[in-house]
Amino acid sequence: MINKPYFNNIYKQGTISLDPMGRIKTKAAKRITEELVDNHFDDFTEDFDQNKAIVEKHAEISSKKLRNIITGYVTRRVKSRETL
Repeated sequence: MINKPYFNNIYKQGTISLDPMGRIKTKAAKRITEELVDNHFDDFTEDFDQNKAIVEKHAEISSKKLRNIITGYVTRRVKSRETL
């Protein structure tokens, strides 16, 4: 491994952030969202809480965090499709 003291010193001081600018969704979350929106578009609304119940009904998602990520993405997709 190459030692990069300049980078290490700056990172330790907190002047460089390695956090991404926005949220990055995994391919699995995008794939599941696309399938849900394509197959059940008429069921979804622009309301996150209603969509959460619909996602639970149509997909078996093991974690609450992943379900909420998918539900948020579904809600965003529904809003963007309805404005087209």
